[in-house]
Amino acid sequence: MNTSTAAPRAVRALPTGTQHTLTRGDAEAVVAAVGASLRTYTVGGVDVVLPFAETESAPAFSGAVLAPWPNRLTDGEYTFDGTAYEVPVTEHARRTALHGLVAYVAFTATEQSDERLVLEHTIVPTPGYPWSVHLAVTYTLDDDGLRVEVTATNLDDTAAPYGVGFHPWLSPGDAAVDECTLQVDADAHVTVDGRLLPTGTEPVSGTFDLRAATSLRGVALDDAWVGITRDAERRSWIRLGRPDGRTVAMWADETFAAWQVCTGDGIPRIDRRGVAAEPMTCVADAFRTGTDLVRLEPGARHHVTWGLQLR
Repeated sequence: MNTSTAAPRAVRALPTGTQHTLTRGDAEAVVAAVGASLRTYTVGGVDVVLPFAETESAPAFSGAVLAPWPNRLTDGEYTFDGTAYEVPVTEHARRTALHGLVAYVAFTATEQSDERLVLEHTIVPTPGYPWSVHLAVTYTLDDDGLRVEVTATNLDDTAAPYGVGFHPWLSPGDAAVDECTLQVDADAHVTVDGRLLPTGTEPVSGTFDLRAATSLRGVALDDAWVGITRDAERRSWIRLGRPDGRTVAMWADETFAAWQVCTGDGIPRIDRRGVAAEPMTCVADAFRTGTDLVRLEPGARHHVTWGLQLR
């Protein structure tokens, strides 16, 4: 006699994956497994980043880790150590590969407490990126606010090209972006072509001189800055001043070579509701130009740290 049992009913996966909540005092952060993304971060119930629902895919890379390259890669093509590679083009209007390979991949939690979370993922070698690179992303709530660290380890037997960035959208609170000010610790602006690919750098001036708090009224940005300036602790800062008297302050350690800022004009589900502040170890097209590209040798590790505060 044949017998059968019903297979367990599959449950629809959330587009953000498993949710991980951190708390310390009146601060709370929710990190989604997909993209190791910072989905919400509040202090005293006040939004520090633009939140999004666990039931929707992260809009415009919200909160995601951008690896093994941040920003754009021309035509998805590059050469490394004499060999040409092609990765999928994901931004078809500009014919670029945007923000790496892990922004919509689920990470696995390997450690969690009330105040600390470690999420890990190993990049699987593919024809376009034939290296196995392990990523460990650590979120910590402490006296300094929210701290985020990423350690990349090359598990392969040949050197790998590598860069990393992050994509939180800073919240203006209950106000509009036009009512806010922005300050960026950088002395040089990256010039770009019509595809937003780098053509060079220039000293900051006019709209792009954000070394002091500057009104964002009528200002549309999707730009990068280099010539990073740092404080006594070797941190560089971006500060979003809000009309409620609060400031969202974001810092990056000296492993980061650039800031990207985007006001989200015309981007679906964003459209000037927040300001993306993106610390990057390299600007767009580093896989092609080699500028600030990390050469991750076999067994080598690369570590970065950044953080967020609400003042």
